[in-house]
Order: sequence, then C-alpha cells, then structure tokens
Amino acid sequence: MGGGKDKPLCDWFEGKAVLVVNTASKCGLTPQFEGLEALHKRFHEQGLTILGFPSDNFLGQEYDNPEKTAEICYRNYGVTFPMFTRIDVKGKKAHPLFQRLAEQTRKPSWNFHKYLIKGDQVTDFGPRTKPDDETLIKAIEQALSEQTAAR
Repeated sequence: MGGGKDKPLCDWFEGKAVLVVNTASKCGLTPQFEGLEALHKRFHEQGLTILGFPSDNFLGQEYDNPEKTAEICYRNYGVTFPMFTRIDVKGKKAHPLFQRLAEQTRKPSWNFHKYLIKGDQVTDFGPRTKPDDETLIKAIEQALSEQTAAR
C-alpha cells in the first residue's frame, strides 16, 4: 500500500512516540480509522507517528488485493498516516515487529489492537479501546511530553 516502502521500518521508531495498529478493512471495528486519523491530525505535529499494518489473521477480514485495502483506508476514511502492506500479526508467520510486541505485552487478540511505543516502553490497548479513549489519549500525551523533554 505504500506508506513505508521507501523507509526502513526501524527508522519510524528512532526516538519517537509511535502508535502501531493492526488493521482490517472488513471488520466491525474498521470505523476506528476515523479516530486514528483524528489522532494523527491532533498529535502528528507534536511528534506522534501512527503506523497501520493490515492483517488477515482474524476471520479473513482483510482483502487479498492491496489496492482494495488502500481504497478503504484512503478514500473511505481519509487516512493520511502510513499504511503498510498486509502482514501476519500472530502465529508462526507473525512479522518480527509483532513478535517483539507480543513478547513485551501481549499478542493482538483482534483487529485494531494498539501498541504505543516510546523508546523501550510499550503499552498496549485492546481492540475495543477507541482512538478517542481518555486512557489512550493520556498515554500519548505522556509519551510526547517525555519525547519533548528528551530533546
């Protein structure tokens, strides 16, 4: 899909607050894209990076066709944060990023599991935690304030 193909994955994380989300275009939680985009607009200038990773690990809720996934994300929900190509987020074929996140917190239980990463700290938020949830917002603000203090 494209957001990250020109940049090594590790470069997205260097000294930044990053929200990693496993997504799916045919899930009942897909409208969370709107809230994730709102978070992106609200906090991007302060240093938050949101990275979306489409996954088909939960009941086949992601398209095989990356163009269809891109249409859902970009046209239907107006996503402007980076979206990557479809990957596995659990099991033996899980992408190394999600293997590491699962080791540090827990593996995703469903689509739209969120991982807030700041340095060596990882906090995860389950799929039902909406992007406008007060706990998530406070955690993002804390990560960004620590990022600003470190500069």
